[in-house]
Amino acid sequence: MNPMDTPDKELQDLISLIRKLRAPDGCPWDRKQTRQDIGKYLLDEAYEVLDALAEDNPRHLREELGDLLFQILFISEIASEAGDFSLADVMKDIQEKMIRRHPHVFGDVKVNSVQDVKDNWQEIKKGERSGAAAENHPLEGTPRSMPALKRAQKITVAAARHGFDWLNTDDVLKKLQEELAELDAARKSGNAELIEEETGDIFFTLVNLSRFLSVDAENALTGTIDKFLRRFAYINQRLLADGKSIDDATLSEMDKLWDEAKEKRI
Repeated sequence: MNPMDTPDKELQDLISLIRKLRAPDGCPWDRKQTRQDIGKYLLDEAYEVLDALAEDNPRHLREELGDLLFQILFISEIASEAGDFSLADVMKDIQEKMIRRHPHVFGDVKVNSVQDVKDNWQEIKKGERSGAAAENHPLEGTPRSMPALKRAQKITVAAARHGFDWLNTDDVLKKLQEELAELDAARKSGNAELIEEETGDIFFTLVNLSRFLSVDAENALTGTIDKFLRRFAYINQRLLADGKSIDDATLSEMDKLWDEAKEKRI
């Protein structure tokens, strides 16, 4: 990297801009924001970064990374105003953590594979937690705000490390059939709370099945959603070409066009 490309000045300019927005003569909306308020936008911006990564569009990625960085700096500034911590504290902490978790780079630990690096990372991470918390909550560490499918898969991976797991894929499939039967019984009972609970159990079992099949559940569902959107768009376009509205089409007509889209591998 060219030394002239270091972003020190730009970082300070951006921090100054945020402070101006938060100043008494700044923006009324920005001044009233709390960490919790900005936290909601932080998640949205992170998702938009992921979309830009999937597009492999450098210009879009640059823009979305800027939006995400702005939210991080904004939250840090609010914390600094409250006297909790500064951006410098945040940067110092993450630097120390990365050095601590890379003893094979910054220390004398020897590794022979990527798996060794991952194993060391987990052991170091475990040691960073308080002993009591780790003992009472062996599956702690997965953010509650993480998408449910991804969170479920991370939790089941962690549980498996402790030996709490099925023996094989067939056992998971049997469990899925059991959960489907329980959902059917709940449906017939008309108990809304029980129906929701049993539906959740099915999702959780499907996540376990995905793990056994080496499938990322979140990615798999995202792919299916994208496929559904493409095929539904095809249905709409075909109907419009025939001078029809999708709202006026019959289910039979839409099913036929869906099958066409499927045959075309849309």
